[in-house]
Amino acid sequence: MSDSVPEAEHDPKEPKKGFTMGKLVVLMAVAALFAGLYYFYGDALNFENLSKHETELKRLRDENPALVYGGAFLLYVTVTAFSLPGAAVMTLAIGWYFGFARGLVLVSFASTIGATLAFLLSRYLLRDSIQAQFGDKLVAFNEALERDGAFYLFNLRLIPVVPFFVINVVMGLTPIRVWTYYWVSQIGMLAGTAVFVYAGSTISLEELAKDGYSNPEMLVAFTLLGIFPLIVKGIMAKVRGQKSSDGEAQS
Repeated sequence: MSDSVPEAEHDPKEPKKGFTMGKLVVLMAVAALFAGLYYFYGDALNFENLSKHETELKRLRDENPALVYGGAFLLYVTVTAFSLPGAAVMTLAIGWYFGFARGLVLVSFASTIGATLAFLLSRYLLRDSIQAQFGDKLVAFNEALERDGAFYLFNLRLIPVVPFFVINVVMGLTPIRVWTYYWVSQIGMLAGTAVFVYAGSTISLEELAKDGYSNPEMLVAFTLLGIFPLIVKGIMAKVRGQKSSDGEAQS
């Protein structure tokens, strides 16, 4: 007698689980809705307007925590995927609204998912137009990737000399793998994300509305944001130098 448990037969009338085309359409519709709302009401996304509605916003968060958190996540993904302005303001506001820990998780994953969506749009839908516009940068990106591999992308994310959206669309035309692009981007952007979310979590909207980016906490945040990449870059240079010396010793 066999001890194996027979597999349950699938009822054809029972709807299949998993990611379906219907869910994709719904997701795209939600993203389009958020993009439309942002297009028409994006100007209202500033510290002064947010501070005027601070009580209502906090009550909404407390009464519908999951819905508000999910909505903020989708909005941030949309903003980063379509390179809409306001990501810095949103990052600070999310730090204030959700606190450091939950805000960091939201921004880290939402920004990386948004960047990866922009990467995929460039690779599969907008290749010709992107290549025509950024062809000169593409050559430099490919050469650097061949030389440094994923470390090149890590450096770009850590030291944002090249604009965020340019990295997303140009990297989409390189041979880098999607998963590699995702995790390297998330790690590379984590320090900057943490600094901005922390700054938002430690100051009030009234202070942000009054002083803006000249607020003392923001100045400290920008200083840390400038120092940290230099430290990491120095460490990476030492690691590369050690690898080179080890390779020469073995040859």
